[in-house]
This record gives sequence, C-alpha cells and structure tokens, in this order.
Amino acid sequence: MVSGKQVRLSRLTHSGKMLCIPMDHAVTTGPVKGLDRIYSTIEEIEEGGATAVLTHKGILKHMPRPPRIGYIVHISGSTSLGPDPNWKVRVGEVLNAIRLGADAVSVHINVGSKSEPQMLEKLGEVADECDEYGIPLIGMMYPRGEGIKDPNDPKVIAHAARVGAELGADIVKVPYSGSPETFRVVVDSCPAPVVMAGGPKSENEVEVLEMAYGAMKAGAMGVTIGRNVFMHDKPRVIVEALRKVVIEGRTVEEALRVVTR
Repeated sequence: MVSGKQVRLSRLTHSGKMLCIPMDHAVTTGPVKGLDRIYSTIEEIEEGGATAVLTHKGILKHMPRPPRIGYIVHISGSTSLGPDPNWKVRVGEVLNAIRLGADAVSVHINVGSKSEPQMLEKLGEVADECDEYGIPLIGMMYPRGEGIKDPNDPKVIAHAARVGAELGADIVKVPYSGSPETFRVVVDSCPAPVVMAGGPKSENEVEVLEMAYGAMKAGAMGVTIGRNVFMHDKPRVIVEALRKVVIEGRTVEEALRVVTR
C-alpha cells in the first residue's frame, strides 16, 4: 500500500534523490539578490532541473501559477533585526500548508542555542502533525548558538542530525562537515535520510559542486542549496550543473562543462 508521505516524497525527488533550492531567507535577511524577484528565480530553478523548491507560505500563496516541481513550505522564522535571530519560532500550520498544495513542510532547529528547548518542542509537535496528515517533514538541524564551540565538528553535526531523526523528521538537513569521510559519519549514524545544507555564499562554482559531490559520495539523499543558487548570476545553469552531480551521478569536472559552455 502506498502512503501519502510516499506520494508526496515522489514529487520532491527524482529516483529517490533530492535537489532542493531553499528560498526562505528573505524573512531573515530581507529581499537579497535572487529573492527580490523570486518568481523569476523559481522559474529558472524549475528550468534547470531542481526537484523541489522551499519557501514560506506567502510565496506559494501569491505565486502567479502552480509550481512545476515539488514544493516545501517552511513554517519556522526569525529576522536578523529581532532580539534573538537564532530562535526560530513557528509561523505556520501543517494543515494550511496542505491546503496551499505543499508536498512537505520544514522546520528550522538551532541545536545548542539558548532557545533550543522551545524549538525542540516545536519539532516534536510538528512531526506528530505530519504523521497524522501524511505529509513529510524536513528537519533543518543546525549546530548553532551559545553551546556550540565548533559547528563543523562531525560529531556535533551527527548529534544535531540524530536529534532530528529521533524527534520524528522524515528527512534531516544538516551542514556539510567538510569531507565525504566525515560526512559519512553523520549519514551512517542518522536513521532518517540526510540532505546537505548549502551553507554561506561560496566564491566559485567548483566549491559548490565539490560539496554536493562529497555529500552524495558519503551517502546523502541529496542537497539543499540556497544562496549559492538564487544569488548566482545564472541560477538555471548552476542548477543544471548540480543536477549532473546529485541526480545523474556525474563528476565535478563533467558538471563544470555545463557552467563553462
């Protein structure tokens, strides 16, 4: 028997692999490059071959047409102007995301921050609601805050990933630990499928593609890359290159031919 979660996950992936472009950043930072004209950027991402896009509910609500790829609605938020940017509060309901046509929802948890208890409570509640309604939950699990000495420590990242899986996330998103060998530690110790977070804006496409290649080599389900796509001068092209690595299993060198052609 096919479940609702399986049906929705099939819309978010290709051959079981995910290439998602998160574009929820404007709540935190404002309408930066690529998010200032978000619907044009989404169109380029669709054309490039991404399997899913992630935004807040208002972007989907006001979209001029239905999306052509999988859609994830983010239900956490904070702003860089607020008293505690690391405290991601709940800003949406699972049922409303379903009414809007979302294929999944996501929540952001900063493990190690002073507001971690409230965010963990939110994660557990949302996971139960997602199970009830048959919609996948992506847990964005970041080692970030006062209790974190080294956010790139594979053991710390593995801990954050495990928290997401233990509390009910269907897919866990975590930062890349720097190498396929260390990221495999994260993947192997997490019961839920793991996707790599794209991180800060990189200097060049090689760095982005190498991260994606390393994550897939380590056994990740896929990647979620935001700023290195929507802030790129040619979002469609970098998505095409990432698809070569993530979905088609090509090398970084082969993927770079898309960028340099």
